[in-house]
Amino acid sequence: MASISQSAELSISTKDKAAALALTPVSRETEARLDRYVALLLAWQAKTNLVAPSTLPTLWTRHVSDSLQLLSLVPTAKSWVDLGSGGGFPGVVLACALAETPGASIHLVERIAKKAAFLREAIRVTASPGTVHLTEIGDNVDRITGPVDCVTARALAPLHQLIGFAEPLMRQGAKALFPKGQDIDAELTEAAKYWNIQPKLHASRTGGQGWIVELGSIERR
Repeated sequence: MASISQSAELSISTKDKAAALALTPVSRETEARLDRYVALLLAWQAKTNLVAPSTLPTLWTRHVSDSLQLLSLVPTAKSWVDLGSGGGFPGVVLACALAETPGASIHLVERIAKKAAFLREAIRVTASPGTVHLTEIGDNVDRITGPVDCVTARALAPLHQLIGFAEPLMRQGAKALFPKGQDIDAELTEAAKYWNIQPKLHASRTGGQGWIVELGSIERR
């Protein structure tokens, strides 16, 4: 898994990368970390399905930029928890972007051992401030110590379930940011059956009729 196949290299479009960084600009140091992360992901992708193969040609806009945009919504957040980190979106991307921020920490919670191993390697090769927790999503959240500024999850579960997973952290003051797709109205309607929430919606910069659901205080019905 140490080398990247030629086909994988060709699947990453330099045009797509340029478009992604135009949408969500980063420092030269962060770009270098993200390059190492993407290279590692492509190397592992051949044997471990980390992202849908159909999204590889637009990996930078579809996944990297889609993750980076969360930072602009909570610019002062240093401590993050990413539930169901999978291939590292948004957790590893956030860790790369916050690597030069004093006191930054990103907790990546993942239940699948192979993906957790990948996440650990990604944190290592990018020299980013991340901690990987190999555990069921609901088992570890309330055990994370220290203040948490923001909790997030991408492509993990319906909104009402995500709120349940995040509740212990939100009760302690964490804000939630959940990227969602075009079915957001249906998910909000379903979530309202279980939770009193006042969501704030942000249109995704990367298009595709995506939205980011921002939640502060929550209350069970």
